[in-house]
Amino acid sequence: MKAYLRKHPFLKTFVLGISGGQDSSLAGRLAQLTMTEMREETGDDSYQFIAVRLPYGEQADEADALQALAFIQADQTRRVNIKPAVDAAVASLAETEEVISDFNKGNMKARQRMIMQYAIAGEHQGAVIGTDHAAENITGFFTKFGDGGADILPLFRLNKRQGKQLLAALGAPAALYEKVPTADLEDGKPLVADEVALGVTYQDIDDYLEGKEVAPAAAEKIEGWWAKTQHKRHLPITIFDDFWK
Repeated sequence: MKAYLRKHPFLKTFVLGISGGQDSSLAGRLAQLTMTEMREETGDDSYQFIAVRLPYGEQADEADALQALAFIQADQTRRVNIKPAVDAAVASLAETEEVISDFNKGNMKARQRMIMQYAIAGEHQGAVIGTDHAAENITGFFTKFGDGGADILPLFRLNKRQGKQLLAALGAPAALYEKVPTADLEDGKPLVADEVALGVTYQDIDDYLEGKEVAPAAAEKIEGWWAKTQHKRHLPITIFDDFWK
């Protein structure tokens, strides 16, 4: 992350949405450590990390998000309620007789959060951090151009258990990495566990990524998610892509 800033000297901030889960807690703490070291090494106090809370109204696990912020100790924090923007968009679509499903609205929430992060980054010579990691990447468990849209992905090669190990090594409260992972995007299905939505456990996903033996049904499920979500991992298609072959 420090090398990225040195290669792009016009960047002075990192921006990241903090949900209270494992991934944003880890990426957020790494971002803060990065900026602390950059200030120490360069003498430039304009290097700052901005942690952003992005609830849709009142977040059910708000206490977890506050605990994450206390652990991260960000240089700056913001709180932006995305509910008015999302609801206004849904209402505008309704005027055209487009009825937005709860699932689709969940993706709109994720994209609105990224809009807000880029808006803040744009005002502070910043780059947006993404929290995608190997277990999310292989299953495509992220919103295209939502939490899947970012400038730098510091967790990219880590699986879920490695992220837990890093948080423990960094002295995070155990609650932050022992918490059941959830996306919490759908109004009708609040705090549904990722593993329930995916139909496979993170232990199986991590074992698969590490080349360990997993049950055939688990491997089939993981490979099925990989195939179905390939479009999420690809840049927009151009005439130079061999997608038709």
